[in-house]
Amino acid sequence: MPAQPSVVIVGRPNVGKSTLFNAILRSRRSIVGDEPGITRDRIYGQAEHRARKFDLIDTGGIIQDDDDLIPSEILRQARVALDTADHVIFLIDGRSELTAADRDLARMLRRLGKPVALAVNKIDSPRRADLAHEFHELGFEHLFPVSAEHHLGIDELLEHVTAGFAESTLEPDAPAKQIKVAILGRPNVGKSTLLNTLTGSDRAIVSPIAGTTRDAVDESVTRDGVEYVFVDTAGIRRKGKTHLMAEKLSVVMARRHLRMAHVAVLVMDATEGVLALDATIAGYAHEEGRAVVLCVNKWDAVTERNRKKFLEQIHERLKFLDYAPVVFVSALKGQGTSALFSLIRKGFESASHRIGTGELNRFVELLRWEYHPKIKYLTQASIRPPTFVVFTDRGKLHFSAERFLANRLREKFGFAGTPVVVKTKHG
Repeated sequence: MPAQPSVVIVGRPNVGKSTLFNAILRSRRSIVGDEPGITRDRIYGQAEHRARKFDLIDTGGIIQDDDDLIPSEILRQARVALDTADHVIFLIDGRSELTAADRDLARMLRRLGKPVALAVNKIDSPRRADLAHEFHELGFEHLFPVSAEHHLGIDELLEHVTAGFAESTLEPDAPAKQIKVAILGRPNVGKSTLLNTLTGSDRAIVSPIAGTTRDAVDESVTRDGVEYVFVDTAGIRRKGKTHLMAEKLSVVMARRHLRMAHVAVLVMDATEGVLALDATIAGYAHEEGRAVVLCVNKWDAVTERNRKKFLEQIHERLKFLDYAPVVFVSALKGQGTSALFSLIRKGFESASHRIGTGELNRFVELLRWEYHPKIKYLTQASIRPPTFVVFTDRGKLHFSAERFLANRLREKFGFAGTPVVVKTKHG
């Protein structure tokens, strides 16, 4: 399947790139704040305009020729995105005069030879729109006054940017012989070590310093005729004191890779227990409908290895993942890690399982159903996650009834390791 077109947003720090990114996605996926340079890494989202789907990439604020680590790292990351971009949105601040950084970046983009749309941000009135045209001096033909904050001018911008993109068709199911796996977890729980152990390589950098791995690393390994493609979504920390922002970024990066994965392996640190950020990241895997394996790492470093007690903690703090299997490992010593392959494969196969409507309705006939309204018939709408539509004689099922039905479906048809979604239709 060909890759979707890619659109990259670039600009110097604090011109509103993250706000524009969110406005295009109609979400809060990127992080918006007043601190310049908050968005350090490339952040991906999947966007759509008039049935034209594309990958949207929010780069960090670019400052050319700056020797400080973070701007230079931002430029390196942005260049990776720019080299593969189909279109670039160059965002500048319409409320301030052009800076040397704007002009330097304009020169770099012209040398790149990619299609560029110049978006002049913070234009929220007709009077300001007249001022936007002063920015033509940067040498770009296509200029669009926008207000990312107020969602003004964005449709016109996207109509131009996506004009050459094909309208999307439904994606085919992934072949069963390849399973994409996102390794998730907060910084420093041992994701890179686990990746190295599973793939038998040292490609990912391993260090006791939290957040050593700044880029995602893909590795694949074949077991019993199945190719497992691992994406290491290692935790990201900004230089300095911004601990909270590091945690937010680790969540953002987890979501970025969940979209591309079939199965999520959530790595937790046995020496620290189940923390709030573990639950947050686990919640995203559940919301994205991914099959999940819970991996308790550093089990060899725990003095009192009471599996029952740890499982109770998992079940208490991750109640919504009651379907996910748990494995205790030491990635460093390679203990218990081989079990992950069969659990990942089982989760993928469960999430990909389809059940015929006839079989489902025979299941309904034998179901001890004590809820109202009554079920007329049941059908499976999609996979990954398995999603079922219930048609009732009147009204919507209560969430407790939907949960009961999901649990019975899981028991009957063996949906191990995957969420099961139940939706109601009246008719």
